[in-house]
Amino acid sequence: MRTHGVCRRIPLIAVVFVGAAVAPAWAQVPPTAPPTVSPQEEVQRVRADLESLKKEFEALRQQYDQRIAALEQRIGSLVPTPAPPPAVGPPQASPTLPQVQSLAGASKVFNPDIAVVGNFVGVAGKNPFSSEPSLSVREVEIAFQSIVDPFARADFFLSASPEGLEVEEGFVTFTALPAGLLLKAGKMRASFGKVNTLHTHAMPTGDRPLVTENLVGGEEGISDSGLSVSKLILNPAIYLEAIGEVYRGESEVFQTSRRSKLNYVGRLRAYRDLTESTNLDFGTSVAFGPTNLVESLDPTFAPMAVDLNKRLIGVDATFRYRPLRRAIYRRLLARTELFWSRQDLPAGLERPHAFGLYGLGEYQFARRWYAGARYDQSQRVLDASLEDRGGSLFLTFWPSEFSQIRVQYRRTSFAEGRRANDLLFQFRFGIGAHAAHVF
Repeated sequence: MRTHGVCRRIPLIAVVFVGAAVAPAWAQVPPTAPPTVSPQEEVQRVRADLESLKKEFEALRQQYDQRIAALEQRIGSLVPTPAPPPAVGPPQASPTLPQVQSLAGASKVFNPDIAVVGNFVGVAGKNPFSSEPSLSVREVEIAFQSIVDPFARADFFLSASPEGLEVEEGFVTFTALPAGLLLKAGKMRASFGKVNTLHTHAMPTGDRPLVTENLVGGEEGISDSGLSVSKLILNPAIYLEAIGEVYRGESEVFQTSRRSKLNYVGRLRAYRDLTESTNLDFGTSVAFGPTNLVESLDPTFAPMAVDLNKRLIGVDATFRYRPLRRAIYRRLLARTELFWSRQDLPAGLERPHAFGLYGLGEYQFARRWYAGARYDQSQRVLDASLEDRGGSLFLTFWPSEFSQIRVQYRRTSFAEGRRANDLLFQFRFGIGAHAAHVF
Protein backbone atom coordinates (compact mmCIF):
# COMPACT_ATOMS: atom_id res chain seq x y z
CA MET A 1 0.00 0.00 0.00
CA ARG A 2 2.81 2.45 0.78
CA THR A 3 4.55 1.61 -2.46
CA HIS A 4 1.39 2.61 -4.31
CA GLY A 5 1.34 6.02 -2.53
CA VAL A 6 4.95 6.70 -3.46
CA CYS A 7 4.18 5.98 -7.06
CA ARG A 8 1.40 8.62 -7.04
CA ARG A 9 3.78 11.33 -5.75
CA ILE A 10 6.47 10.77 -8.43
CA PRO A 11 4.62 12.62 -11.28
CA LEU A 12 3.91 15.59 -8.98
CA ILE A 13 7.58 15.92 -7.98
CA ALA A 14 8.60 15.75 -11.68
CA VAL A 15 6.24 18.58 -12.57
CA VAL A 16 7.68 20.77 -9.80
CA PHE A 17 11.28 20.23 -10.96
CA VAL A 18 10.41 20.94 -14.61
CA GLY A 19 8.62 24.16 -13.68
CA ALA A 20 11.58 25.34 -11.65
CA ALA A 21 13.91 24.71 -14.54
CA VAL A 22 11.81 26.42 -17.18
CA ALA A 23 10.76 29.51 -15.13
CA PRO A 24 14.11 31.36 -15.49
CA ALA A 25 14.04 30.86 -19.23
CA TRP A 26 10.58 32.37 -19.48
CA ALA A 27 11.67 35.28 -17.37
CA GLN A 28 14.49 36.07 -19.83
CA VAL A 29 12.14 36.27 -22.90
CA PRO A 30 10.91 39.84 -23.39
CA PRO A 31 7.13 40.25 -23.77
CA THR A 32 5.91 40.75 -27.34
CA ALA A 33 3.42 43.45 -28.33
CA PRO A 34 -0.04 42.27 -29.43
CA PRO A 35 -0.42 42.14 -33.24
CA THR A 36 -2.15 45.09 -34.84
CA VAL A 37 -5.44 44.27 -36.69
CA SER A 38 -6.98 46.54 -39.39
CA PRO A 39 -10.71 47.51 -39.21
CA GLN A 40 -11.42 45.55 -42.38
CA GLU A 41 -9.92 42.38 -40.95
CA GLU A 42 -11.89 42.90 -37.76
CA VAL A 43 -15.15 43.23 -39.73
CA GLN A 44 -14.37 40.07 -41.68
CA ARG A 45 -13.60 38.21 -38.47
CA VAL A 46 -16.90 39.33 -36.94
CA ARG A 47 -18.78 38.27 -40.06
CA ALA A 48 -17.08 34.87 -40.01
CA ASP A 49 -18.07 34.44 -36.37
CA LEU A 50 -21.68 35.39 -37.18
CA GLU A 51 -21.80 32.92 -40.06
CA SER A 52 -20.44 30.21 -37.78
CA LEU A 53 -23.05 30.98 -35.13
CA LYS A 54 -25.77 31.01 -37.77
CA LYS A 55 -24.76 27.54 -39.01
CA GLU A 56 -24.64 26.19 -35.47
CA PHE A 57 -28.11 27.66 -34.74
CA GLU A 58 -29.52 26.16 -37.94
CA ALA A 59 -28.10 22.75 -37.04
CA LEU A 60 -29.64 22.97 -33.56
CA ARG A 61 -32.99 24.02 -35.02
CA GLN A 62 -33.03 21.05 -37.40
CA GLN A 63 -32.19 18.70 -34.54
CA TYR A 64 -35.03 20.09 -32.44
CA ASP A 65 -37.45 19.84 -35.38
CA GLN A 66 -36.52 16.22 -35.87
CA ARG A 67 -36.97 15.48 -32.19
CA ILE A 68 -40.37 17.23 -32.06
CA ALA A 69 -41.54 15.34 -35.15
CA ALA A 70 -40.43 12.03 -33.63
CA LEU A 71 -42.18 12.91 -30.38
CA GLU A 72 -45.43 13.78 -32.18
CA GLN A 73 -45.23 10.50 -34.07
CA ARG A 74 -44.86 8.60 -30.80
CA ILE A 75 -47.80 10.40 -29.19
CA GLY A 76 -49.93 9.75 -32.27
CA SER A 77 -49.17 6.02 -32.13
CA LEU A 78 -50.12 5.89 -28.45
CA VAL A 79 -53.46 7.81 -28.66
CA PRO A 80 -56.13 5.97 -30.72
CA THR A 81 -57.86 8.08 -33.42
CA PRO A 82 -61.52 7.52 -34.37
CA ALA A 83 -62.14 6.01 -37.77
CA PRO A 84 -63.13 8.60 -40.42
CA PRO A 85 -66.71 8.48 -41.68
CA PRO A 86 -67.21 6.71 -44.97
CA ALA A 87 -66.70 9.04 -47.92
CA VAL A 88 -68.46 8.91 -51.25
CA GLY A 89 -65.23 9.32 -53.14
CA PRO A 90 -61.53 9.61 -52.45
CA PRO A 91 -60.54 12.81 -50.66
CA GLN A 92 -59.24 15.52 -52.96
CA ALA A 93 -57.20 18.62 -52.31
CA SER A 94 -58.75 22.03 -52.94
CA PRO A 95 -58.04 23.11 -56.55
CA THR A 96 -55.68 25.99 -57.08
CA LEU A 97 -56.57 29.11 -59.10
CA PRO A 98 -54.93 27.89 -62.34
CA GLN A 99 -56.79 24.60 -61.98
CA VAL A 100 -60.09 26.44 -61.51
CA GLN A 101 -59.43 28.58 -64.59
CA SER A 102 -58.51 25.49 -66.59
CA LEU A 103 -61.68 23.71 -65.49
CA ALA A 104 -63.79 26.78 -66.34
CA GLY A 105 -62.21 27.02 -69.78
CA ALA A 106 -62.73 23.32 -70.42
CA SER A 107 -66.38 23.54 -69.40
CA LYS A 108 -66.96 26.31 -72.00
CA VAL A 109 -65.38 24.51 -74.94
CA PHE A 110 -68.83 23.52 -76.23
CA ASN A 111 -70.80 26.17 -74.28
CA PRO A 112 -70.41 29.77 -75.52
CA ASP A 113 -71.63 32.82 -73.62
CA ILE A 114 -75.38 32.97 -74.19
CA ALA A 115 -77.57 36.00 -73.59
CA VAL A 116 -81.18 36.89 -74.36
CA VAL A 117 -82.27 40.53 -74.50
CA GLY A 118 -85.90 41.62 -74.85
CA ASN A 119 -87.05 45.04 -76.06
CA PHE A 120 -90.68 45.94 -75.29
CA VAL A 121 -92.00 49.27 -76.60
CA GLY A 122 -95.32 50.99 -76.18
CA VAL A 123 -96.42 53.99 -78.25
CA ALA A 124 -99.19 56.46 -77.52
CA GLY A 125 -100.24 59.60 -79.40
CA LYS A 126 -100.94 60.63 -83.00
CA ASN A 127 -98.59 60.07 -85.90
CA PRO A 128 -100.10 60.01 -89.41
CA PHE A 129 -96.91 58.55 -90.95
CA SER A 130 -96.29 55.78 -88.44
CA SER A 131 -97.65 52.24 -88.34
CA GLU A 132 -96.02 51.32 -85.03
CA PRO A 133 -98.28 49.12 -82.85
CA SER A 134 -99.39 50.48 -79.49
CA LEU A 135 -97.78 47.60 -77.55
CA SER A 136 -95.25 45.15 -78.93
CA VAL A 137 -92.09 43.21 -78.28
CA ARG A 138 -90.05 44.91 -80.96
CA GLU A 139 -87.16 42.51 -80.78
CA VAL A 140 -85.75 39.58 -78.84
CA GLU A 141 -82.03 39.24 -79.41
CA ILE A 142 -80.24 35.96 -78.73
CA ALA A 143 -76.45 36.20 -78.59
CA PHE A 144 -73.90 33.38 -78.81
CA GLN A 145 -70.30 34.52 -78.32
CA SER A 146 -67.16 32.53 -77.68
CA ILE A 147 -63.47 32.09 -78.42
CA VAL A 148 -62.96 29.69 -81.34
CA ASP A 149 -59.24 29.13 -80.81
CA PRO A 150 -56.23 31.27 -79.82
CA PHE A 151 -56.48 33.03 -83.19
CA ALA A 152 -60.22 33.76 -83.64
CA ARG A 153 -63.54 34.38 -81.96
CA ALA A 154 -67.14 34.06 -83.17
CA ASP A 155 -70.22 36.22 -82.52
CA PHE A 156 -73.76 35.33 -83.51
CA PHE A 157 -76.83 37.51 -82.90
CA LEU A 158 -80.27 36.18 -83.78
CA SER A 159 -83.14 38.65 -83.87
CA ALA A 160 -86.73 37.52 -83.34
CA SER A 161 -89.42 40.08 -84.20
CA PRO A 162 -93.05 40.02 -85.33
CA GLU A 163 -91.71 39.63 -88.89
CA GLY A 164 -89.85 36.41 -88.00
CA LEU A 165 -86.43 35.13 -86.96
CA GLU A 166 -83.30 36.29 -88.76
CA VAL A 167 -79.56 36.44 -88.32
CA GLU A 168 -78.88 40.04 -87.36
CA GLU A 169 -75.14 39.43 -87.20
CA GLY A 170 -72.99 36.34 -87.44
CA PHE A 171 -69.27 36.68 -88.05
CA VAL A 172 -65.86 35.34 -87.13
CA THR A 173 -63.01 37.67 -86.13
CA PHE A 174 -59.38 36.73 -86.77
CA THR A 175 -57.25 38.54 -84.21
CA ALA A 176 -53.72 37.24 -84.91
CA LEU A 177 -53.02 38.35 -88.48
CA PRO A 178 -49.68 39.84 -89.59
CA ALA A 179 -49.08 43.59 -89.42
CA GLY A 180 -51.66 43.97 -86.65
CA LEU A 181 -54.61 43.56 -88.99
CA LEU A 182 -58.07 42.48 -87.82
CA LEU A 183 -60.30 40.52 -90.21
CA LYS A 184 -64.03 39.86 -89.90
CA ALA A 185 -66.02 37.59 -92.19
CA GLY A 186 -69.76 36.97 -92.14
CA LYS A 187 -72.91 39.03 -91.83
CA MET A 188 -72.46 42.22 -89.83
CA ARG A 189 -73.46 45.83 -89.47
CA ALA A 190 -71.25 48.04 -91.59
CA SER A 191 -68.86 50.42 -89.86
CA PHE A 192 -70.67 53.47 -91.17
CA GLY A 193 -71.02 56.12 -88.49
CA LYS A 194 -72.21 55.35 -84.97
CA VAL A 195 -75.95 54.59 -85.03
CA ASN A 196 -75.65 52.08 -87.88
CA THR A 197 -73.36 49.88 -85.75
CA LEU A 198 -75.71 49.82 -82.73
CA HIS A 199 -78.27 47.11 -82.12
CA THR A 200 -81.79 48.29 -81.34
CA HIS A 201 -81.63 47.52 -77.62
CA ALA A 202 -78.29 49.37 -77.30
CA MET A 203 -79.69 52.68 -78.58
CA PRO A 204 -79.75 55.57 -76.08
CA THR A 205 -83.35 56.29 -77.15
CA GLY A 206 -86.42 54.19 -77.88
CA ASP A 207 -86.18 54.88 -81.63
CA ARG A 208 -83.63 55.86 -84.26
CA PRO A 209 -83.07 59.41 -85.59
CA LEU A 210 -85.00 60.71 -88.59
CA VAL A 211 -81.85 60.86 -90.71
CA THR A 212 -81.33 57.14 -90.16
CA GLU A 213 -84.87 56.41 -91.32
CA ASN A 214 -84.63 58.69 -94.37
CA LEU A 215 -81.06 58.16 -95.60
CA VAL A 216 -79.37 55.17 -93.92
CA GLY A 217 -81.88 52.35 -94.14
CA GLY A 218 -83.80 52.68 -90.89
CA GLU A 219 -83.54 50.00 -88.22
CA GLU A 220 -81.83 47.46 -90.49
CA GLY A 221 -79.37 50.00 -91.88
CA ILE A 222 -76.34 48.81 -93.83
CA SER A 223 -76.22 45.20 -92.63
CA ASP A 224 -74.96 42.61 -95.08
CA SER A 225 -72.64 39.67 -95.71
CA GLY A 226 -69.07 40.65 -96.43
CA LEU A 227 -65.50 41.13 -95.27
CA SER A 228 -64.01 43.78 -93.00
CA VAL A 229 -60.32 44.58 -92.52
CA SER A 230 -59.19 47.09 -89.91
CA LYS A 231 -55.89 48.44 -88.66
CA LEU A 232 -55.27 50.23 -85.36
CA ILE A 233 -52.59 52.91 -85.49
CA LEU A 234 -51.24 53.91 -82.07
CA ASN A 235 -49.17 56.92 -81.13
CA PRO A 236 -48.77 58.86 -77.87
CA ALA A 237 -51.13 61.66 -78.88
CA ILE A 238 -54.04 59.99 -80.66
CA TYR A 239 -55.47 56.60 -81.62
CA LEU A 240 -56.39 56.03 -85.26
CA GLU A 241 -58.44 53.19 -86.73
CA ALA A 242 -58.76 52.59 -90.47
CA ILE A 243 -61.47 50.21 -91.72
CA GLY A 244 -62.20 48.90 -95.21
CA GLU A 245 -65.22 46.69 -95.95
CA VAL A 246 -66.84 45.03 -98.94
CA TYR A 247 -70.39 43.63 -99.06
CA ARG A 248 -72.38 41.65 -101.57
CA GLY A 249 -75.16 44.26 -101.93
CA GLU A 250 -78.22 42.95 -100.12
CA SER A 251 -79.08 45.56 -97.49
CA GLU A 252 -81.75 48.21 -97.02
CA VAL A 253 -79.49 50.82 -98.63
CA PHE A 254 -77.50 48.96 -101.30
CA GLN A 255 -79.12 46.19 -103.30
CA THR A 256 -78.27 44.50 -106.57
CA SER A 257 -79.03 41.24 -108.33
CA ARG A 258 -75.66 41.08 -110.09
CA ARG A 259 -72.93 39.00 -108.51
CA SER A 260 -70.15 41.12 -109.97
CA LYS A 261 -71.39 44.34 -108.38
CA LEU A 262 -70.50 44.94 -104.73
CA ASN A 263 -70.80 47.85 -102.36
CA TYR A 264 -67.93 49.25 -100.31
CA VAL A 265 -67.59 51.00 -96.96
CA GLY A 266 -64.60 52.89 -95.61
CA ARG A 267 -64.11 54.55 -92.24
CA LEU A 268 -61.38 56.49 -90.48
CA ARG A 269 -61.78 57.04 -86.75
CA ALA A 270 -59.68 59.12 -84.34
CA TYR A 271 -59.82 58.89 -80.54
CA ARG A 272 -58.05 61.11 -78.01
CA ASP A 273 -58.14 61.52 -74.24
CA LEU A 274 -58.43 65.21 -73.43
CA THR A 275 -58.13 64.84 -69.64
CA GLU A 276 -58.41 61.96 -67.19
CA SER A 277 -62.21 62.45 -67.28
CA THR A 278 -62.95 63.51 -70.86
CA ASN A 279 -62.28 62.14 -74.35
CA LEU A 280 -63.21 62.96 -77.93
CA ASP A 281 -64.10 60.49 -80.67
CA PHE A 282 -64.21 61.74 -84.27
CA GLY A 283 -64.88 59.74 -87.43
CA THR A 284 -65.66 60.02 -91.09
CA SER A 285 -67.30 57.33 -93.23
CA VAL A 286 -68.10 56.72 -96.87
CA ALA A 287 -70.26 54.05 -98.53
CA PHE A 288 -70.99 53.58 -102.21
CA GLY A 289 -72.35 50.96 -104.55
CA PRO A 290 -75.27 50.03 -106.81
CA THR A 291 -78.88 49.99 -105.66
CA ASN A 292 -82.25 49.19 -107.18
CA LEU A 293 -84.22 50.43 -104.19
CA VAL A 294 -85.53 53.45 -106.08
CA GLU A 295 -88.35 51.21 -107.26
CA SER A 296 -89.49 50.52 -103.70
CA LEU A 297 -89.19 54.16 -102.70
CA ASP A 298 -91.13 55.51 -105.67
CA PRO A 299 -93.06 53.10 -107.96
CA THR A 300 -93.02 55.59 -110.82
CA PHE A 301 -89.32 54.74 -111.35
CA ALA A 302 -89.98 50.98 -111.52
CA PRO A 303 -89.46 50.38 -115.26
CA MET A 304 -85.97 51.93 -115.31
CA ALA A 305 -84.71 51.75 -111.73
CA VAL A 306 -82.14 48.97 -111.92
CA ASP A 307 -78.66 49.12 -110.36
CA LEU A 308 -78.33 52.86 -109.97
CA ASN A 309 -75.33 54.14 -108.05
CA LYS A 310 -75.64 55.58 -104.58
CA ARG A 311 -73.11 57.29 -102.34
CA LEU A 312 -73.27 58.13 -98.64
CA ILE A 313 -70.84 60.29 -96.67
CA GLY A 314 -70.99 60.60 -92.91
CA VAL A 315 -69.17 62.60 -90.23
CA ASP A 316 -69.62 61.88 -86.52
CA ALA A 317 -68.24 63.34 -83.31
CA THR A 318 -68.68 62.12 -79.72
CA PHE A 319 -67.67 63.85 -76.51
CA ARG A 320 -67.66 61.91 -73.24
CA TYR A 321 -67.23 63.16 -69.70
CA ARG A 322 -66.99 60.80 -66.75
CA PRO A 323 -65.17 61.97 -63.59
CA LEU A 324 -63.16 59.19 -61.99
CA ARG A 325 -64.18 59.98 -58.43
CA ARG A 326 -67.89 60.15 -59.30
CA ALA A 327 -68.02 57.68 -62.19
CA ILE A 328 -71.12 55.82 -60.94
CA TYR A 329 -73.06 59.05 -60.32
CA ARG A 330 -72.13 61.46 -63.10
CA ARG A 331 -71.68 61.06 -66.83
CA LEU A 332 -72.19 63.18 -69.95
CA LEU A 333 -72.44 62.00 -73.55
CA ALA A 334 -72.79 64.44 -76.45
CA ARG A 335 -72.95 63.11 -80.00
CA THR A 336 -73.77 64.34 -83.48
CA GLU A 337 -73.79 62.78 -86.95
CA LEU A 338 -74.10 64.46 -90.34
CA PHE A 339 -74.95 62.57 -93.54
CA TRP A 340 -74.88 63.47 -97.24
CA SER A 341 -76.62 61.24 -99.77
CA ARG A 342 -76.27 61.28 -103.53
CA GLN A 343 -78.63 58.98 -105.43
CA ASP A 344 -78.48 58.41 -109.17
CA LEU A 345 -81.78 58.40 -111.05
CA PRO A 346 -82.73 57.22 -114.54
CA ALA A 347 -81.48 59.27 -117.46
CA GLY A 348 -83.02 62.69 -117.79
CA LEU A 349 -83.81 63.09 -114.10
CA GLU A 350 -81.86 65.35 -111.80
CA ARG A 351 -79.70 63.59 -109.21
CA PRO A 352 -80.91 64.49 -105.68
CA HIS A 353 -78.41 65.51 -103.00
CA ALA A 354 -79.97 65.00 -99.57
CA PHE A 355 -78.61 66.06 -96.19
CA GLY A 356 -79.51 65.13 -92.63
CA LEU A 357 -78.20 65.27 -89.10
CA TYR A 358 -79.03 64.67 -85.49
CA GLY A 359 -77.62 65.93 -82.20
CA LEU A 360 -77.99 64.01 -78.95
CA GLY A 361 -77.07 64.75 -75.35
CA GLU A 362 -77.44 62.42 -72.36
CA TYR A 363 -76.57 63.27 -68.75
CA GLN A 364 -76.47 61.01 -65.70
CA PHE A 365 -77.61 63.02 -62.70
CA ALA A 366 -77.94 60.18 -60.15
CA ARG A 367 -76.67 56.65 -59.74
CA ARG A 368 -79.42 55.04 -61.85
CA TRP A 369 -81.02 58.02 -63.60
CA TYR A 370 -80.28 59.52 -67.03
CA ALA A 371 -81.94 62.40 -68.84
CA GLY A 372 -81.40 63.51 -72.41
CA ALA A 373 -82.60 65.26 -75.54
CA ARG A 374 -82.23 64.79 -79.29
CA TYR A 375 -82.71 67.07 -82.29
CA ASP A 376 -83.48 65.64 -85.76
CA GLN A 377 -83.33 67.15 -89.23
CA SER A 378 -83.34 65.25 -92.51
CA GLN A 379 -84.22 65.69 -96.17
CA ARG A 380 -85.79 62.91 -98.22
CA VAL A 381 -83.44 60.68 -100.22
CA LEU A 382 -85.23 61.19 -103.57
CA ASP A 383 -86.46 64.75 -103.05
CA ALA A 384 -84.20 67.15 -101.15
CA SER A 385 -86.94 69.80 -101.17
CA LEU A 386 -88.83 67.74 -98.58
CA GLU A 387 -87.36 68.08 -95.11
CA ASP A 388 -88.51 66.57 -91.80
CA ARG A 389 -87.65 67.99 -88.40
CA GLY A 390 -88.19 66.71 -84.90
CA GLY A 391 -87.09 66.61 -81.30
CA SER A 392 -87.22 64.20 -78.36
CA LEU A 393 -86.91 64.31 -74.58
CA PHE A 394 -86.22 61.09 -72.70
CA LEU A 395 -85.70 59.86 -69.15
CA THR A 396 -84.04 56.51 -68.39
CA PHE A 397 -83.92 54.49 -65.17
CA TRP A 398 -81.58 51.50 -64.75
CA PRO A 399 -82.66 49.19 -61.89
CA SER A 400 -79.57 47.09 -62.71
CA GLU A 401 -77.28 46.25 -65.61
CA PHE A 402 -79.87 43.69 -66.78
CA SER A 403 -82.93 45.92 -67.04
CA GLN A 404 -83.85 49.38 -68.19
CA ILE A 405 -86.98 51.54 -68.13
CA ARG A 406 -87.33 54.56 -70.42
CA VAL A 407 -90.00 57.11 -71.26
CA GLN A 408 -89.61 59.37 -74.31
CA TYR A 409 -91.62 62.24 -75.72
CA ARG A 410 -91.19 62.74 -79.47
CA ARG A 411 -92.46 65.61 -81.61
CA THR A 412 -92.03 65.56 -85.40
CA SER A 413 -92.86 68.09 -88.10
CA PHE A 414 -93.08 66.40 -91.48
CA ALA A 415 -92.41 68.09 -94.80
CA GLU A 416 -96.06 67.68 -95.83
CA GLY A 417 -97.05 70.13 -93.07
CA ARG A 418 -98.37 67.53 -90.62
CA ARG A 419 -97.14 67.07 -87.08
CA ALA A 420 -96.88 64.05 -84.81
CA ASN A 421 -96.72 63.81 -81.02
CA ASP A 422 -95.70 60.43 -79.63
CA LEU A 423 -95.06 59.11 -76.14
CA LEU A 424 -92.86 56.03 -76.05
CA PHE A 425 -92.44 53.57 -73.17
CA GLN A 426 -89.55 51.17 -73.37
CA PHE A 427 -88.69 48.21 -71.16
CA ARG A 428 -85.44 46.41 -71.85
CA PHE A 429 -84.51 43.24 -69.97
CA GLY A 430 -81.87 40.61 -70.43
CA ILE A 431 -80.37 37.43 -69.02
CA GLY A 432 -76.96 35.90 -69.48
CA ALA A 433 -73.51 37.29 -70.23
CA HIS A 434 -73.85 39.78 -73.07
CA ALA A 435 -70.57 41.23 -74.30
CA ALA A 436 -70.20 44.96 -74.88
CA HIS A 437 -71.03 46.41 -78.28
CA VAL A 438 -68.86 48.73 -80.34
CA PHE A 439 -67.54 51.64 -78.24
